[in-house]
Amino acid sequence: PDLTGHEKFGLGNVKYNISRIHVTAVELPSASISLLPASGIKLVIGNASLAIDMDWNIRTWIFKDSGRGTVHISKVFVTAIFSTPLDNTGPTSISLTSCRTTSGDIDIKLNGKS
Repeated sequence: PDLTGHEKFGLGNVKYNISRIHVTAVELPSASISLLPASGIKLVIGNASLAIDMDWNIRTWIFKDSGRGTVHISKVFVTAIFSTPLDNTGPTSISLTSCRTTSGDIDIKLNGKS
């Protein structure tokens, strides 16, 4: 979905819109899944990266600008625990019990008219 909002900075509000968000690359060089006895599944992803393309525009009382942008996120680490009830009374279900994510580097490049 698009991201729209506003932020208040020193001299006024900045309105922004980020649209046409597309994930262009995902790398998962280290990923593992393990079973947790009587409780569920543990997923660990290490040193992952993600690239995103998008359109953006901003508007303030002084100027407005728009263009294309790219975001590259690297050194992403994720640990997630999923619970899987051992109940045989219905369809199998999986729920996210906990999730921890960290990222090391974020590189944002905005190309616009200004």
